[in-house]
Amino acid sequence: MTAKKAKTSPKSEGKSFKIKKLTDKQRLILGCSLLLVALAVLVSMVSFFFSWKVDQSELGHFAREIENDNLLQKFGAHVGDLLVYKGFGIMSFIFPILISLTGLSYLTGLGKKELNKRWFWGLYLIFFGSVSFGFMNTWDGLISGVVGFEINDLLQDYIGAVGTVLVLLFFFAVYFIIRLEVTPEKIQAYFTKTKKSIDSQFKAVAEDNTDNITGENVNQITEPEPKEQTENTTKTEENSKQESAITKENVEDILSFKIETPKEEEVLPNLDSEPEMKMEVSKSEEEELAIEVEKPVLEEEASKNLSDQLVEDFGEFDPTLELGNYQFPKIDLLKDYSQNNSITIDQGELEENKNTIVETLKNYKIGISSIKATIGPTVTLYEIVPEAGIRISKIKNLEDDIALSLAALGIRIIAPIPGRGTIGIEVPNKKSSIVSMRSSIASTKFQNAEMELPISFGKNISNETLVVDLAKMPHLLMAGATGQGKSVGLNCILTSLLYKKHPAEVKFVLVDPKKVELTLFNKIERHFLAKLPDTAEAIITDNAKVINTLNSLCIEMDDRYELLKNAYVRNIKEYNTKFKKRQLNPENGHRFLPYIVLVIDEFADLIMTAGKEVETPIARLAQLARAIGIHLIIATQRPSVNVITGMIKANFPARVAFRVMSKIDSRTILDAGGADQLIGRGDMLYTNGNDLIRVQCAFVDTPEVERITDFIGSQKAYPTAHMLPEYEGEESGTTLDNNIEERDKLFSQAAEVIVTAQQGSTSLIQRKLKLGYNRAGRIIDQLEAAGIVGPFEGSKARQVLVPDLVALEKLLSSE
Repeated sequence: MTAKKAKTSPKSEGKSFKIKKLTDKQRLILGCSLLLVALAVLVSMVSFFFSWKVDQSELGHFAREIENDNLLQKFGAHVGDLLVYKGFGIMSFIFPILISLTGLSYLTGLGKKELNKRWFWGLYLIFFGSVSFGFMNTWDGLISGVVGFEINDLLQDYIGAVGTVLVLLFFFAVYFIIRLEVTPEKIQAYFTKTKKSIDSQFKAVAEDNTDNITGENVNQITEPEPKEQTENTTKTEENSKQESAITKENVEDILSFKIETPKEEEVLPNLDSEPEMKMEVSKSEEEELAIEVEKPVLEEEASKNLSDQLVEDFGEFDPTLELGNYQFPKIDLLKDYSQNNSITIDQGELEENKNTIVETLKNYKIGISSIKATIGPTVTLYEIVPEAGIRISKIKNLEDDIALSLAALGIRIIAPIPGRGTIGIEVPNKKSSIVSMRSSIASTKFQNAEMELPISFGKNISNETLVVDLAKMPHLLMAGATGQGKSVGLNCILTSLLYKKHPAEVKFVLVDPKKVELTLFNKIERHFLAKLPDTAEAIITDNAKVINTLNSLCIEMDDRYELLKNAYVRNIKEYNTKFKKRQLNPENGHRFLPYIVLVIDEFADLIMTAGKEVETPIARLAQLARAIGIHLIIATQRPSVNVITGMIKANFPARVAFRVMSKIDSRTILDAGGADQLIGRGDMLYTNGNDLIRVQCAFVDTPEVERITDFIGSQKAYPTAHMLPEYEGEESGTTLDNNIEERDKLFSQAAEVIVTAQQGSTSLIQRKLKLGYNRAGRIIDQLEAAGIVGPFEGSKARQVLVPDLVALEKLLSSE
């Protein structure tokens, strides 16, 4: 998601509010302001402890002549009284700490999650400490504050002093457990470690006591005979005497033996055997140096990758941030036609048309079981259900007869209406209503549309706003005779996108061979338009420049596909979502990709002048460009097969047909009839590969478009228009090598002919010098290389760069 602004414009009416992200300067100012507020609150509270007795009587008085002892006067006295006395007592000093941390977060970029955690535990300590000091009830309530004292008083009234202590202990334990991350495993590990420490200390003390035994008191030691020893030795008298004869040399071994408590299976060592004694000593040392096995600690796995951490610290990338204060056009800029143009139901007209339709069908022995009327802005749909046994084709063939009976223009029969099981007869209203662009834009269907490129065409026959997504079409083909509303339809499309999209999200490439239809959009060049580098005007009116622009869009398309391939995504929506989540590195060439909408107002003129040079890049864009966000809108007055070729039609499933002059043109643009039966003035048929939908196109007048472009153009814009990749077209001639030796023999004569006529054309050289086309073409290329004529300009004659024969002679003599 782009961040929409919470304005009163139509843009914000249908969407939830979003907090606008701050710029670096705004964050710096806000951070410094919060630090200043924290300092002021701290000074007020410290001074309050020394001046509260004097200032207490002056609280509530704001007269200028009254002075307070607080360092910050009335502000400090009231802030200190509010936070310390009436608030949380001495724990209120945490407030300036939290405020200063918030200010530092704006200056240093501290993460929101970390800041929220500090505020939570700060407020937790404020409440807990205030209630704890309230339980002590000391120093006139300044330590606990009114809040702590009252909460403590309430707790003691209901659960007593002991219950209050238990509650405080519980909240202290909660804080201790959560902040120190105490777990049962950690507690168990702590006690195990403590036990081992005690055992090791006990062993060390026992060894020290053994070492301190001297030879003088060895004979005085009388220890009880071990149970294990009596079991493993024979009970003879000889062994008894041997046990009593304890010498100084083996006392230490016996003591060591008794401390270690050997198992029942062990046999007493032979005290007289020196090797066995060494073995026993080594065994004892081995047991004393037993290895303490510590459980392996599993490393904590990072729950967040780098991109998630960046999003948490800085938020998602916002492409609208550069024009963060951009305001969407307001709905008041559009004219309201609804006051005098509301749809009125003329019951008499409906009844008359119904009787005429029934009577006409009855004359041809076609019975009707039911009839229903749906009133639209300009057309009323009569749905009839014929009696059983009636063929639909029979009713369809009566289209002209019904039109004759109703004396109406543009009767259209839909036999049958898809999904309804009825036959529709569309009859124009005697009094039509204007569908304003304002009503289409203000409709909830348009405002709440969750589409990438929403377009509001107007209202259908049921008076419902038709909203479609250009990104799903993905290209649109428009046709209609002169004066039937085609240019208004283009303005309707552009206006819809201007009301819904931010300048960072969509760019327009406008081609206007007529030079007057789209000139108003020049005012929003640095906001919404895209153009080639080193081009004066963004709106293309020269057909020769159209070829370069289309080829530049092909280069842009290839570049975008390369970015999508490197990002491992399939379309522009997934790519931009990944880029906003900071999962793509701009250092690798990645950037936010706006949608690009190419609008060509008169396509037939381009085909006539450029032909294949225009058709080829348009066919490439139509076939490949939908996934990377480049969409085409092509309009033409002449929907013939040599203009709208099969290659183009195959890649333009979405069609819009205004009124055309013949059924052939209707079938060319729609692959079906009906466009020749429209009544004009914005009446159109729309299809996206499915059914035909009759729509009354919304009317947007030139003054309305001018107000919208003025409103947008007056705001802060980008430094330049969106730049397309640079494209250098192939030269019309050969290598343009100005080699004098290889010039044609008739070069000088041809140059004189061209300069005299001031017309640089190949046909002129052919006629004057009686040459063939190939030789005349080579001469014109040589003239271009010599700087006598300009470059190839399509169907136009080349520009002659030499004004007269005198200048020509100087030019040739200087070579």
